[in-house]
Amino acid sequence: MSKRKSSVEGAKFEVLFVGRSNVGKSSLIRELTGKKLRVGKRPGVTLKPSNLRFSDLLITDLPGFGFMSGIKERKQDIVKDNIVRYIENNADRINVAVLVIDGSAFMDVANRWDARGEIPIDVEMFGFLNELGIDTIVAVNKIDKIKSEELNLTLNGIAQFIGLIPPWQQWPQTIAPISVKKNDIKSVKALIRKRFHDAKRDDLFKYI
Repeated sequence: MSKRKSSVEGAKFEVLFVGRSNVGKSSLIRELTGKKLRVGKRPGVTLKPSNLRFSDLLITDLPGFGFMSGIKERKQDIVKDNIVRYIENNADRINVAVLVIDGSAFMDVANRWDARGEIPIDVEMFGFLNELGIDTIVAVNKIDKIKSEELNLTLNGIAQFIGLIPPWQQWPQTIAPISVKKNDIKSVKALIRKRFHDAKRDDLFKYI
């Protein structure tokens, strides 16, 4: 506990990565920073945030949320509680959140939730971050798995689900289509750097 406290002490600019299990958060952070975070060997193992520290920049990878195969429901609830508590407790320090979603699976999952009259958990998280006033980028990962002729339709559907009026191109500061597997992360990298620039922190460009 004391080790984690020391890693965040004095941080002035925090970039938070949040998303379901297995959407590529940790891989995205590795591509952006060149640093590898310690993660569990399988989804749902990690219960606490992981941090990278560069000067007064803090990169935080929150545990994956949502259904985790082989993980008991009680443990999943603990993970979700820990995520919500961390965000609430540190909202004043979090300058930008990157909500990573699996673009190739999002519409199927979201439509299933919607059909049950439930809010998809990714949508709930986007709303929660916005309620707290946290500037949020939606990194739509795994676009390499989406047929090119279906990409705009999928991105429009994602935009609509999170409460942004399509077409998705109207939201270039919020929606960033990426493929971590193909090392195509320039859109999210540019948006994070824009947040650095807007905060007059161009000195942080060297870390991302």
